[in-house]
Amino acid sequence: MNPDVPSATFGPVTVFFGEKNGKYPDGNQVVVRGADTLAVFDTPQVSQRIGDAFESADLAILGHVHEDHMAGLRRIPRAAVHVHEADVDAARSWTGLSRHYGYPESVLGPLRAKIERDFDYAPRPDATAYADGARWDLGGGVSVRAIHMPGHTAGHSVLLVEPEGVAFIGDIDLSGFGPYYGDATSDLGAFRRTLRRVAQVPARAWVTSHHKGVYTERAAFETALRAFEATLGAREAKLLGMIGDGARTLDELVAMRLLYPEGYEEVWIDCAERRTIAQHLDELLAAARVRVDDGRWRVV
Repeated sequence: MNPDVPSATFGPVTVFFGEKNGKYPDGNQVVVRGADTLAVFDTPQVSQRIGDAFESADLAILGHVHEDHMAGLRRIPRAAVHVHEADVDAARSWTGLSRHYGYPESVLGPLRAKIERDFDYAPRPDATAYADGARWDLGGGVSVRAIHMPGHTAGHSVLLVEPEGVAFIGDIDLSGFGPYYGDATSDLGAFRRTLRRVAQVPARAWVTSHHKGVYTERAAFETALRAFEATLGAREAKLLGMIGDGARTLDELVAMRLLYPEGYEEVWIDCAERRTIAQHLDELLAAARVRVDDGRWRVV
């Protein structure tokens, strides 16, 4: 174990904190030690700095698939990799991950080069699918249960360590940025439903992939959850303001930026903005708060 990596322990669970409490591009690594099996949840960049406490893993359970959650998979080639059935193809091959993102080829090429360089990306064709409610017995009374919580991705799941009551809530990360649902398998409506359900998970501690790290007080967790959910309403209001009294095309709205600061550029940004804005527009259209004429959106 690398003493330079800060950590916190809750019974059989150890959380290793990435840079800046796991702020992207890093993340927080959960390791669960049962009597028979050493399991890890996701494999962010920090996993490459932990040493044997990570690299001796028998089992890797991915709460969902994105490049920042696969960074350490090369280091545990003998570990069994389990992924929710809706995300498993994205772990098995670049073709599957490409469909997961849903970006055009002009974006996928540079993106692949970037994640191979920055995240040591390598697919795991041996990944096995799990379903909602899957349970892993790690021995000594320690087990893990998967609770499907989609929205961020189609297969995004909370991983609950029992009986300790530690819930790895993944990219329900409670950040000030708010929920991310900018890829092809992301779903704003599903994320809204997930945010109403996640507080019902019978946990005593909540671990996020990014930003916040660990909550051990329910009141603080629920306050952060409400603030995280409130960003959805703030985005909706901002989007209506972007449309204003005029008529905007989707391309114009993407250029104006709903999620990211104007002028901030990354290879995937326009794609994420387009997918996010389109989902909000669909909701607003269904609620008769906007209309679209000849590809131009107007506030009703």
